[in-house]
Amino acid sequence: MSDDGDPPRSVYIWVCEGTWPAAVDAALRLAPPGSRFTLLHVTSEAAPDAARGAYAGLFGRGGRDPAARLAEEAQAAAARLLQAAAERIGQACDQVELQGRTERVVVAASAQADLLIVARDGDQARLGPKSLGRETRFVVDHAACPVLLVWPGIAPGITSIPPPPTLPPSPPAHPPLPPPPHHPSPPGH
Repeated sequence: MSDDGDPPRSVYIWVCEGTWPAAVDAALRLAPPGSRFTLLHVTSEAAPDAARGAYAGLFGRGGRDPAARLAEEAQAAAARLLQAAAERIGQACDQVELQGRTERVVVAASAQADLLIVARDGDQARLGPKSLGRETRFVVDHAACPVLLVWPGIAPGITSIPPPPTLPPSPPAHPPLPPPPHHPSPPGH
């Protein structure tokens, strides 16, 4: 139970290479007191699958498949990241390592969370949508819970927002009326 008697909030922290410290720090600073933290890391299966395909294409089916070694290395790297994040939290937390299409796995995991904390992983020089990588953009757009989006460093100032596009002048709301027809005056008038 939290201090106010409510059940503890489930806060998932997406642990990614390079940006995880900011997500962990935000959780410690901004999550409600008594929150339960879950560190989530997803290992993409794309690299081992590509290695397997390339190896089979070049060498056939004989020999040691490099995909197995890549998968082992990825698993060891994920364990190191999760351990470092757990040490930074400094309190009991769950550690979850999953495999698959990263953005889809994170979205599926978000269904178990009350809050998902994500760090920006795109262009860090300016504010705007390009500050999110493709996978992070998908997660922000599709998460099944509220998302706390944090900068991995100091956020750029608002002067980094590009100016609005120059648009051509808008057409008039109503087309201009044609001039009145010219009727020659009858003679003598």
